[in-house]
Amino acid sequence: MSLARFDFGVMNRLHRDLEQVLSDSRPVALIPRVEVQELAERYVLRADLPGVAPQDIEITTDQGILTLSAKRSSGQSGAVSYQRRFTLPEDAQAEDITARSHHGVLEISIGKTPKVQPRRITVEAA
Repeated sequence: MSLARFDFGVMNRLHRDLEQVLSDSRPVALIPRVEVQELAERYVLRADLPGVAPQDIEITTDQGILTLSAKRSSGQSGAVSYQRRFTLPEDAQAEDITARSHHGVLEISIGKTPKVQPRRITVEAA
């Protein structure tokens, strides 16, 4: 039977690093949960942004890309920023995008281009 040698130094470093992260006063990364939902007439994107004021949120569109940027101030430690890009579907209307923030939840509504419906044309007698 052979004995395996275990390096406790690795565990001690891991424990020390974890303790430093949990007790550190530096800002924690802003990585919000994002949910995208497709409805009949629009797309809805919801992002959890707790602690982010509406004036610290920027939403832009350019060439079919929606960019969401947010910044959360964390006291004297500075600010934490976040940016994420979404490719808009072909039927999304960039001119019909609205956003609102309520209790730390950002909701972006993106209108869809109405589908062309077939139309019947009546034939008149001459």
